[in-house]
Amino acid sequence: MTTIYPPESIYNLIPREEVRFETPPRYTSKFRDQVKQEKQSGKAAHRTMGPTKVETPSPEKFLRKHSKEPRLPEKKQFVYMDGDKLRKPPVPARTEIPKMGVHSAKDFIRDNTIKNLLSAPRQPQPIYADTKHGDKQPLECSGLVPKYLKKKDYGQIPEYLLQRKVEEGRAQEEYDEYVKERLRQGAMKQLSDEERLSTLQGLKKNWEELHHQYQALSIVTDTGPKKYIKEKLEMQMKQLEKDIDLIERHKTIYIANN
Repeated sequence: MTTIYPPESIYNLIPREEVRFETPPRYTSKFRDQVKQEKQSGKAAHRTMGPTKVETPSPEKFLRKHSKEPRLPEKKQFVYMDGDKLRKPPVPARTEIPKMGVHSAKDFIRDNTIKNLLSAPRQPQPIYADTKHGDKQPLECSGLVPKYLKKKDYGQIPEYLLQRKVEEGRAQEEYDEYVKERLRQGAMKQLSDEERLSTLQGLKKNWEELHHQYQALSIVTDTGPKKYIKEKLEMQMKQLEKDIDLIERHKTIYIANN
């Protein structure tokens, strides 16, 4: 077995101080004693195996019949919590004689006649039949009754629409002021109709050239370069379509001065 020595160096001749690492004291929780007490409190002697010696039962205390059955409490007379205040009067006995000769001065026939004469006749409920068999439904909830025409605000513009219109007008005024200020500073300029039309024609011409190249591609894209060229042409055509749609929708176009 060969011994491997470190390479010779002049720095190895310089004596070095031995570095000693002091181990910090071991951490001890302040709840250590409390945990020990809680652990010992849950333990009890003879919990699983029982005591070592058990006293023999007395022969006089033998198990009797029905001795382990639960016993009901003694029967007591029911008493209301509030006493006799909430109890109704007792039913009269059959031997009691009812009070006789009690009459009322009210003429029920005359009162019923007057009530019927003064009462309004009952109006039939409006209904409609929606099937050939005569199935009837309430007319009010059918939508056939023009009850919304009788509202006070019928035909008027809602308040939130008026408020939104005012906010849109205010935003448009602020935008117009911003555009005027930028034009005054020379930061941007407005495209003329001739420049706008020429730009639109140029974009359409570029789109036609890309479309012609796209139509000339191979039907089968089984290689990486074919897929790359097809995706590139589709992306360029889509961007040109967005630019053309933007210029066609907006008649006034501003561009920034570099």
